[in-house]
Amino acid sequence: MISANNVSLRFGKKALFEDVNIKFTEGNCYGIIGANGAGKSTFLRILSGQLEPTGGEVVITPGQRLSFLQQDHFKYDEFPVLDTVIMGNQRLYDIMKEKDAIYAKEDFTDDDGIRASELEAEFAEMDGWNAESDAAMLLNGLGIPTEMHYTLMKDMEGNEKVKVLLAQALFGNPDILLLDEPTNHLDLDAIGWLEEFLINFENTVIVVSHDRYFLNKVCTHTADIDYAKIQLYAGNYDFWYESSQLMLKQMKEANKKKEEKIKELKEFISRFSANASKSKQATSRKKALEKIELDEIKPSSRKYPYIDFRPAREIGNEVLTVEGISKTIDGVKILDNVSFIVGHDDKIAFVGGNTIAKTTLFQILSGEMEPDEGSYKWGVTTSVSYFPKDNTSIFDGNDLQIADWLTQFSEIKDATYVRGFLGRMLFAGDDGVKRMKVLSGGEKVRVLLSRMMIEASNVLILDEPTDHLDMESITALNNGLMKFPGVLLFASRDHQIVQTTANRIIEFLPDGTFVDKVTTYDEYLESDEMARKRSVYTKSEDEENDN
Repeated sequence: MISANNVSLRFGKKALFEDVNIKFTEGNCYGIIGANGAGKSTFLRILSGQLEPTGGEVVITPGQRLSFLQQDHFKYDEFPVLDTVIMGNQRLYDIMKEKDAIYAKEDFTDDDGIRASELEAEFAEMDGWNAESDAAMLLNGLGIPTEMHYTLMKDMEGNEKVKVLLAQALFGNPDILLLDEPTNHLDLDAIGWLEEFLINFENTVIVVSHDRYFLNKVCTHTADIDYAKIQLYAGNYDFWYESSQLMLKQMKEANKKKEEKIKELKEFISRFSANASKSKQATSRKKALEKIELDEIKPSSRKYPYIDFRPAREIGNEVLTVEGISKTIDGVKILDNVSFIVGHDDKIAFVGGNTIAKTTLFQILSGEMEPDEGSYKWGVTTSVSYFPKDNTSIFDGNDLQIADWLTQFSEIKDATYVRGFLGRMLFAGDDGVKRMKVLSGGEKVRVLLSRMMIEASNVLILDEPTDHLDMESITALNNGLMKFPGVLLFASRDHQIVQTTANRIIEFLPDGTFVDKVTTYDEYLESDEMARKRSVYTKSEDEENDN
């Protein structure tokens, strides 16, 4: 068990937390939610001991081990992947290294023998003999193949490092597990594996995530941070949302009844206060009026943008034909003879762990890259807007103000018209004159979505648009994509967006080929193709274990 007792945190005069009291118990998974800047990650840092609160204390049951997802992706660069995972239980790792050092001695003494015996006993008690196989199982589950387990961390790609650090946090069955945005940079397969791991995890989990589907799948409780307080709800994210909306509705209805009662009492008092025969009744009503207090209803600190993609032109029957596209980058074949036809009702989600293939295809279809072989043809009625995964070239060194940059993409050059799109995306007032080069990650995404709205295209290509967005913006984007009447080609790690938006799934396999099915995402996950993939994966794991 871990609890925060009267925890406060102040930065100058601003209180991020004020007298927070909350208890997290064994066997439960708690989702920490709140608006951007509410302090979700900061609260996890307080719980993990990385940040000292201004007041109050964090109490952990004596003898329990706490593990958290490291955010420094360079901390373990000089260590092999497998060692990095085992470091999730630092004491076990230290024992392993001390044992190895003793056994490597040429002048092995009696004292060394005694020490080695002590270490072996503690090592066995900590299930140390299974440490490497347990670490390997976590890595394989997250999509890090066995041949990479002895690679140095500095030689791993960024998304692979994230998976290793996540495996590190999960390693060794910690009593308390703190995860800050664990699904960031994970593909949908890895997220699915993590969901099942946490569902079966028997200890305490506290997680911050913007992934609504993930929170709904794994959380037993929801802790909502708002106005420097934390309110605990029993249930997952959807239950919190329904409960909080119901509570707000009930408070409004109660206040409405109280306001009607106040009006009725005031009218009686005003009418009969001068009437001697009614004076006692008027006095009684004055006392009743004084006792009525309206419930204080604070507006939530959450802010939802308004995302609405409206095509200027209806799309025709001929949308896109892709024929035999292949692409090799740095000697690696990324796309291999890819062919498909897009219809005017298609909403296609590109899924699977081969993120390079998806991004490369999108770059080719948007005209940013040429294929080595093959061709593609857009229909004459199509207009295309593209949301790139890497937006560095758009923002870095760009000294234009947001409004001036966005005006370039608008047929209507009126400043008020353009500012209207920025206002919908929460760039109010002076925010519209911010320079492009100084924007945060979330602001950059909202600017690019503003451009897509103002371009009014009937085909949208989006490559991981939820990166850097808060939950409110992701929800708004989800709603906008569901209402969009045109064609969608998109890649997203957000399960809920894929499930509620796509009517066709294309999965790129590691060799650059692909599977194409007209289906929803959940149906695809239960399909024969996925069953075949799982059986092949399980077979390879079994063969490896036999060896």
